[in-house]
This record gives sequence, structure tokens and C-alpha cells, in this order.
Amino acid sequence: MSLLAVGISHQTAPVSLLEQFAMTSDDTVKALHELVGNDHVSEAIVLATCNRVEVFAEVDRFHGGVTEVSRVLARQAGATVEELSPYVTVHYEDQAVAHLFTVAAGLDSMVVGETQVLGQLRNAYALARDQGTVGRELHPVAQHALRVGKRVHSETGIDKAGASLVSVSLDHAEERIGSLQGRRALVVGAGSMGALAAATLARRGARVTVASRTPESAARLAAAVDGSTAALDDLPAAIAAADVLLTCTGATGLVVGTDAVAGAMRGRADRPLAVVDLALPRDVDPAVAGLPGVHVVDLALLQGERTAAHDTSLAGAVARDDIAAAHALIEAETALLRAERQAAAVAPTVSALRSQAAEVVDAELLRLSTRLPDLDARARSEIARTVRRVVDKLLHEPTVRVKELASTPGGVDYADALRELFGLGIDTGVPAERGRLAEAVAVDPDEFGGTA
Repeated sequence: MSLLAVGISHQTAPVSLLEQFAMTSDDTVKALHELVGNDHVSEAIVLATCNRVEVFAEVDRFHGGVTEVSRVLARQAGATVEELSPYVTVHYEDQAVAHLFTVAAGLDSMVVGETQVLGQLRNAYALARDQGTVGRELHPVAQHALRVGKRVHSETGIDKAGASLVSVSLDHAEERIGSLQGRRALVVGAGSMGALAAATLARRGARVTVASRTPESAARLAAAVDGSTAALDDLPAAIAAADVLLTCTGATGLVVGTDAVAGAMRGRADRPLAVVDLALPRDVDPAVAGLPGVHVVDLALLQGERTAAHDTSLAGAVARDDIAAAHALIEAETALLRAERQAAAVAPTVSALRSQAAEVVDAELLRLSTRLPDLDARARSEIARTVRRVVDKLLHEPTVRVKELASTPGGVDYADALRELFGLGIDTGVPAERGRLAEAVAVDPDEFGGTA
């Protein structure tokens, strides 16, 4: 089997397209089972966040895997594979591992170094595990990625740029309406993003009100930040009292309409309103941005600024050596996982070779016992030890070497040769093309879209 990563993100696709990929938990579960239900994908994890939808899968064939995963993504977006092609990125084997590690570390995020994606990856892995769509291949890859993400944040200075999307958005809000100290903030949505938003607003001195379709969740979150709650039915009045409106629900349609905001702005011409929409698909009607006194900060704005900044952090410049250290760590961890995966790939061959040798020794000792029935027990034991010792010494060098060579380019081919030479009729689960294809594959952007 071979690791494949296929998806779209803010790096290649506009927010308007990313909105089409918005996935509920049920959508993700459906996609997971659809992925592993086809002929080419055996394991899968779907990472769906506000600015990316990516599938990490174990596949038996590269082209077949890309086709199947692209088809599932297209169905989710309500588009055709051809329409998505220019925006899709494809990574294979080591490139897929390095990409996953880069995502886990926050280096591929809209805000470089942010930590929220690590939790989102952990949740994606947990969901796939619960649904039974990860097995012996993806388990170690996902666990390794989570460890790498933690290491990058703890061992490098990348956290200096690790402000969350919430923090960066609120920085923009403060640029427009001034300090949030003592201001009223309304958070609509009490999920993980809502909790992060409420906590960040409270730290900046804002008085927080929480509204959610689940009143119990709103009450818990409000209590955690010493705030208050508002009912969604009273949203216009709550907006009228707020200086900042931050929305981050999982709704599939608009939550805040233009009329509600326009009504809230009447009689407060001298008091502007900052609207921060971090939902995907968006919660707030885009027409709200045209209302007098309303300043909108959304994912499209943040994406545009990131592009204009030539991929520098929106939270501020990151020391080049911090980013270099993070990438060096990822490179080393990618090599380590490659060695582990390839060693695991040759392990069945080594085990089969030793088992075959043990069977031959046992058969010959039994034959000797039949031919020399009068041989005393001491001599028989010594002969057995000697024969086994000879066989062990003969097998030691090739088995050690095949494990060492497994971590080199084309290393799996040595295990193939060993199986052929000794007639080991085993199924390792690793197609013969894996070693060669991992080195030779170069994805054609015109065929699959994006970059390899």
C-alpha cells in the first residue's frame, strides 16, 4: 500500500470554492465510508477545516487512488472532477507524509504557526478511527503527524507567529473600531471555534455574550468567560448592543441577514460595528459589508492579505531561522517515518524467511532422528543446536541488510528479490510498484491539477 494526499485548501482555491466543501460530521462519515468502499482505497482520514478539505489515504494504485478520491471530493462540492482539477493538490508517499507533517505543524495554515489545526487533525483521526477507516498503515502515520506538530511548536520559535485565525481577525477589528477593552462582543456559535473566540475576546477585555442554537452550550461557554447569553431569536437586539459580532457556526445557510444588521445600526451612527465571520460557509450575508458603519472581516479578506504578503504570516514576521528549524525537523521526521514504514514492509519477508528456515531445520532433524534412532539425547541436542546456529548465522547478514536497505530508495525491491530467491509465497500487502513509483512519480498538474 502507498500513502496518497489529495485535497484543496486556501493555498490554491478561493474561499467561494472552499465554501462548497463545508462538511458536517455526518458528511465526513459518509465520505470516509465512500472512500474505503471503492476498489483502490483501503484506509482514509478526511481533514475538513474552515480553509481546507484534504484526504489522506492508503491506496493500492496511484492513478486509481487519485481518481477515486477526486470523485468523492467532487461529489461533496457538487462539482465535476474536471471543474475541481485546477485547484486540487496531489502528494504521494514521502511528499504526502511531509505535507501532512507541514499541515500538523501549522506551516501550511492561513496564519503561519497556528495551533488549532493540530486539534482538528486529532479530531479527524479520532473520527476515522471510530469509523474503522484507519488501519495498520494510517495509524502510525497519523500518530507520528500529531507528535511532529507538538514537537514543532515546543522545539522551535514558530509559536511567535502562531496567533490563531481568531486573534488575527480581532486584530483587524481593533484596527477599525479601536481597543476591545470594555467593549461588548457577541459570539454566535459555541463550538470549538466559538470557545476560542470567546476566550480571546475575554482576554482582550471585552464583555462577551454568547448565542447558540444549543442554549446549554451557550450557557457553559458564557460561564467560562464570565459572560452572558442571548437567544438566537433575539439576535437583532443582541447585535444592536454589540461593538463586535463574531460568527462561527456550523450552519449551512446564512445566520445573520442584512436586515438584522441594518436594523441594529439605526440610531448608532457614531458607534461602528465590526463583523467577524469565520464560518465556512459564511454565516453573514456578504451585503452587510455595504452598510454604513459596518466593517467586515472574513476568510476571503484574510486569504487575500496572505496572498498579497507572499505567504508571510498575517500575525507578523516570523524569524527565518524558526521556520527553517521547523522545516528541518519535518524533513528529519519524514525520513524517520519512511524508514519505519519500509522496515515494516519488509518485516513479513524476514519473518517468512526465518519461519521457512526453521521448518527445514525441524524436518531435517526429524529425518536424522528416524535414520539414527539409537543416537543418545545429548548428541541429538548438540546436533540440533549446531544446525540451528549455522542456519541463524547464514540468515543473519541477509536479514539485517534487507532491513537496512529498506530505508534507502528502492529498498523494498530487495525484499522482493529475497522472496523470489527463497520462494517465499507471501502477500506483504505492498505492491511491487511501490518502491519504484515512490521515486519516479511526478504528478502532471495538467492532468490532476495543483502540484505534486
